[in-house]
This record gives sequence, C-alpha cells and structure tokens, in this order.
Amino acid sequence: MISLTQNEIIKILLKKKMLLIVMLLLIFVSLLSYGQKYSYDNNIKKFEAESGGVAYDWKALTTQRLDDLEERSNNEFIPKEVRASIDREIQQLNYFIENDINPITPTASKFNVQFVEQGITLFIPLLIVILAADLVSNEFSKKTIKILLTRAVPRWKILLSKYVALIIMTTILVFIIAVLATLVSYLFFQQWGFSEPIVTGFSLVEGELNSTSTILISRFQYTLLIYSLLWFVSIVIASITLMISVLVDNSSSAIGILMAALIGGQFLQFFLSEWKLVKYFFVTNLDLTRYLTGSYQPIEGMSLNFSILTLSAWAVLSLVISFTVFNRKDVLV
Repeated sequence: MISLTQNEIIKILLKKKMLLIVMLLLIFVSLLSYGQKYSYDNNIKKFEAESGGVAYDWKALTTQRLDDLEERSNNEFIPKEVRASIDREIQQLNYFIENDINPITPTASKFNVQFVEQGITLFIPLLIVILAADLVSNEFSKKTIKILLTRAVPRWKILLSKYVALIIMTTILVFIIAVLATLVSYLFFQQWGFSEPIVTGFSLVEGELNSTSTILISRFQYTLLIYSLLWFVSIVIASITLMISVLVDNSSSAIGILMAALIGGQFLQFFLSEWKLVKYFFVTNLDLTRYLTGSYQPIEGMSLNFSILTLSAWAVLSLVISFTVFNRKDVLV
C-alpha cells in the first residue's frame, strides 16, 4: 500500500501541476496584497484631505471608540450578553493601544484569513480540481489503467492508494497556501499581526446575532481555525473530484463538470435561496469560515454544524460511488 501511494504521489508531481498551482497562487496573492496596501494608503490620504490636512491619528480615533464603549458598558439597562460582547471589544482596543497596534492596518495574519474567506468557495476548490481531476480519468484515456490492473493488487487498493495520495497532496497544497499568503503579504505590509486578539464565537439564533458564547483568542489561533476549516473543505472537494474522475473517462470533461458545479452552485444559492433543497448542495455549504463571524446564514436553517454534516455526507457518498464504480468498471478499452 505504501509503495502504491508513493507511486501515485510521484505521478502527480511529475505532471508538474503543483508548480502551476504555486505560480497561480503567487500571482493572485501578490496582486491582492498590492491592491489591499494601495487601497489602505489611499484611504489614509483621503482621510487626511477631508480633515483639512490633519495627520491621521489612529490612537485618537481608537480612544474615542473606547470611551464610547465604556460608557455603554456602564449602562445598567443593557442585557448581560451585550455587555459581555462590549467588554471583549474593550479588551481588544486596550490591547491595540497598549501595544501600539493600529487595528485597521493590514497585516499578514489579516490577509491570510481574508484570502481563505474569499477563496474557499471557488478559487481554492478550482486549484484542487486542477490537481485531481485526471487522477483516474487520465488512466482510462491513456489506457494505462490496464497496466495497473495487471498487478496482483485488488482494485479497491489501487483506488485507495490514489485517494491517500490525493489527501496528502491536498494537505500539502493547503500548507503552501498558508505559507505563500503569509510571506508574500508580509513583504507588502511589513507586519505579522499574529499576536493581535480577535473575538469569535458569534452565532445566529432565529435571525438575531447571539454573542453569549464569544471568546477572545489570538489571530494565530484564529488563523489555525480558519485553515482547519479550509483543509476539511479541501478534502471534501478532493473526494468529489475523485468520484467525477472515476465516472468520466476524459480529464477535460471532469474539469468541466466540476467547474460548472462550483460556478452553478453560486447561482443556485443566489437565485433559488428559498428552495429548501439548495441548502443540501455541497457548493452552498463550502463557506464554513463565514459562520465564525455570526453574520452568515445563506439559507434559513443552515449552521456550521449543518454544513459540516452535509459536506461529510457528500464526501462519504462520493467515496462509496467511486469505489463501487471503479470495482465494476469495464477496462477493456
């Protein structure tokens, strides 16, 4: 099994797809980092121009916000859960002032999270599709599947080795995304920002924001949480891609089907959000990171737990179909 898996990893690496993916990531991360830095500098210039040439002073603005929050917190008529949320924001702002950290300054850690939030529904899944769409279909189109099956190895073990190799390469891809997003954005922003505090744990209850379970963690911990969700989504996409690759004998067709599903799923979510069945489509559930802000509920009844269970069901079903079809598929081509 180890030998088979190593062989599949070597096959993926020899196709040089990882090199293509790294180049795409470098281009996109660099452009987005530059754009964010350019936008931030322009906003500072506009603020100074509108304030009559007065230099931008983030501490004065932050202190003013802090005073407003403390005044609200001292109001005995506000609910306890609201006061708890205000107190956590006060903790954040005090940390920023005491450590001379501008809370709106772009940092590598902030960019890291934003890049995943924006890319988790389309861009990053497309990278996984590029990586995995021809994993099985290419074997059939090039007739190399016969060579594989002549070995004294069960079919299920051959497909399992491909899936294990895919999981390993997908995990490496997620790690590469984290490293590139961090290092490239740091070159533009010159600040890591991983020690900054952030409030998370918000939830939507009957359409209203609930802050009773919020916690204060560092941006490093929050980034790990974001990338854990990204890794889970990536494994689900990889499992679905494997299924399509088994069902279709042509890698171009496999890529086309998956791209259509990813893009079409966005349209379904936007135009047919009132149709209950839409929330069970895997594309509708990919944006797990947005649930952490407590302001994300694309369709009524959806939650983080619901989306995780739905995606897990899609992954398991995809694997069942993949192994069933692969074991029975005619290879006399």
